[in-house]
Amino acid sequence: MGVDAERLAFPPGFWWGAATAAYQIEGAVAADGRTPSIWDTFCATPGKVTGGESGAVAADHYRRYVPDVALMAELGLSAYRFSVSWPRIQPGGTGRENRAGSAFYDRLTDTLLAQGIRPVLTLYHWDLPQELEDRGGWAHRDTAYRFADYAALVAARLGDRIELWSTLNEPWCSAFLGYASGEHAPGRTNPADSLAAVHHLLLAHGSGVRAIRAALPAARTSIVLNLGATRSVSTDPADRDATRRVDGLMNRVFLDPLLRGRYPADVLADTAGITDWSFVHDGDLAVIGTPIDALGVNYYAPLRWGGAWTRTVCWSCWSRSTGRTDRSPC
Repeated sequence: MGVDAERLAFPPGFWWGAATAAYQIEGAVAADGRTPSIWDTFCATPGKVTGGESGAVAADHYRRYVPDVALMAELGLSAYRFSVSWPRIQPGGTGRENRAGSAFYDRLTDTLLAQGIRPVLTLYHWDLPQELEDRGGWAHRDTAYRFADYAALVAARLGDRIELWSTLNEPWCSAFLGYASGEHAPGRTNPADSLAAVHHLLLAHGSGVRAIRAALPAARTSIVLNLGATRSVSTDPADRDATRRVDGLMNRVFLDPLLRGRYPADVLADTAGITDWSFVHDGDLAVIGTPIDALGVNYYAPLRWGGAWTRTVCWSCWSRSTGRTDRSPC
């Protein structure tokens, strides 16, 4: 077979883009009415972040967005996926729109369009307003409802110009790294809270999609998951079972409610000693399963499982309830 026959080509109209997160690039954490997020608090906690680094200045994108977008155009990007800072739009996570903060995203969106770059918006890339965390965070059901209010505010402000809406970026990280292992903000180490967070993040997604569509019936919506192909290192039944457990908590605990309207039975059974899942209310799964137009996949690497240390419950990958101190490959 010749070289030309093996050549792969992207289809016409393929969007070549780049993606960022608000807290990672914007800086200006106290400008124009923005209040702290859980990452501001986490970074300010001694010992949580190497060298005490934070996003207080970051790439200063809040002030440098015009030359930044010019660089995107120079690179030839046809799309740019950015996230909106919840505490910049809605300080404290509740109440009215902070127009001084949301005006930044007005300017950014218009600048992108002027350069011929499609704006793709993510509503939540991990920067929960600290006040909502103080009230229970993603382990508390009310946070999902507050997210829907926030989604409606952003849709009303930017809806006429956004090409694609993503509700959440990598809720796995928010739930398990934020509430079980404590490696991400808010730094909790409670396995039961992390499973409640999984559900409330998904409920926020579905509620957010409905809020966007109520304001913008033709809106194109999505969610972005970090999915991984799980593979066993051997045919040993214990290794295969470890792989199944990891696949359940990495992939299927999100995909099944989104696309099949239910949580995986084996995940419910595996975690029965941690929670009774009573935070799932009647009607929740219908909200979570609200149809979307695209599924975003952040794919990094396959996950290979096996060996003695993964033969416990594999839940230990994301919790400290087993007392393990080693870190998993995920």
